[in-house]
Amino acid sequence: MDWTLELVLVPVSDVDRAKEFYTDKLGFNLDVDHRAGDEFRVVQMTPRGSGCSISLGVGITDAVPGSVRGLHLVVSDIEAAHAELAGRGVAVSDVKHMTPGGWAPGPDPQHADYNTFSDFSDPDGNTWVLQERGHGTPA
Repeated sequence: MDWTLELVLVPVSDVDRAKEFYTDKLGFNLDVDHRAGDEFRVVQMTPRGSGCSISLGVGITDAVPGSVRGLHLVVSDIEAAHAELAGRGVAVSDVKHMTPGGWAPGPDPQHADYNTFSDFSDPDGNTWVLQERGHGTPA
C-alpha cells in the first residue's frame, strides 16, 4: 500500500495576502478557494509539477501563523529557480552548498543531489527551502 503525502497545512494570518504570495510570487496553481461562512475557508494550491499541495485558510488549523519551518521545494536547476523567484519579487537568500568545512557560496560544483540550497519566507514567516536534485534533467 502506498502512503502519499498530498496536503500540508500552512498557518497564515491573512488568507488573501498569503494566497496572492503563493499564486503570484511563487507561481503555485490555485486548486480550491472555498468558504462556508465566516468561520471556515480553505485555499488549496499546488506547486508546478508537485504531487503535494498546501492549504491555508480559516478554521483549518490552530497552529500559529508563521510557525511552519523548512518546507522543501525540490528543483532541477536552483539557479534558474532562484532567478525566477527573485524576478517575481521574492526575498530569496543567496544560493549556497555544503562542504566538509561548512557552507560555501554558490551551487555545488558537481551539482550533487541534495547539496545546494536557497531559502525564503512567506509574509507570515513560514520558511521554505529550495533544494537542487537532478541538475540538468528535464523538468
